[in-house]
Amino acid sequence: MAEFFATYGSLIVSMVIGALLGLSLYLPLMAGQLSMASPGFYALGGYTAAILSTTVFASKSNSFPIPLLLVEMLIAAVISGLVGVAVGIPALRLRGIYLAIATIAFVEVLRVISLNLDITGGAVGIFGIPQPFETPIEYLWIVLPLLFISIAFIYRLERIRVGRAFIAIREDELAAGAMGVNATYYKVLAFTSGCILAGMVGAVSAHFLNTWNARQGTFDASIIYLTFVLIGGSRTFLGPVVGGMVFTALPEVLRSIADTSGLPSWFAQFLRDGRLILFGLLIVIGTIFFPQGLVTPDFLKKWRKRSNSIFK
Repeated sequence: MAEFFATYGSLIVSMVIGALLGLSLYLPLMAGQLSMASPGFYALGGYTAAILSTTVFASKSNSFPIPLLLVEMLIAAVISGLVGVAVGIPALRLRGIYLAIATIAFVEVLRVISLNLDITGGAVGIFGIPQPFETPIEYLWIVLPLLFISIAFIYRLERIRVGRAFIAIREDELAAGAMGVNATYYKVLAFTSGCILAGMVGAVSAHFLNTWNARQGTFDASIIYLTFVLIGGSRTFLGPVVGGMVFTALPEVLRSIADTSGLPSWFAQFLRDGRLILFGLLIVIGTIFFPQGLVTPDFLKKWRKRSNSIFK
């Protein structure tokens, strides 16, 4: 077991991080907003932690205190939330593909800014970010509780007035407005919640990866996170969790197949490097045959009925 975690510890932690990033995209989707801004706030949270840990909280000790990591996550959440409100108020006046284009532009603006600032290390980035844990698998002590808290939060959110307002806006914004729902307020709230979660995940990831640069928040990452939600399922919070874990592990599985099987060299190379092409194909095929994703509310209801019938 120890050998298994030593070998696959980084992948397991990355799968949990992928699930969290899927949830950060799912939150604005609850209110019907196709936001692609999560990579930007993920990068913002990572830069926040990287700068704080290498300057403000810099220490000669080899190990970085876990309480300081939690403080960095809190600071990243606050900064991401404030920027999320500032971006969300004007951007969320747009709808559909126009909102997606605006949030992609925001991600690119942040990337260009980070490439040209000295405090972010420019194109090189920030290296030597101190580690709070000795092995990658130990990061589960941070990311797993964060995932469970996020799931519990969204589960509860869907069952209270705020979550029902999100769903009403998603189903029909005009009808929700006619019933007295302040659409702008709830859309900004959903958008900001996703920004806060992405920023917190970025703060952990900066320490986990030990380096941070502009490649962490790009348009490519937006497509990957969108795949987590659209293929995993956009109508229940379990969809992004499943999608994030599966599609984070998928490139490693394909790379392993390419390295160990006797496939033609061109096809093996495609399996290693064609991740974005594959994800694009999955989005096209998935939206045609599974418009609500693989994990849907109907699927969960059928699964519960079968489970109850088995255990009776």
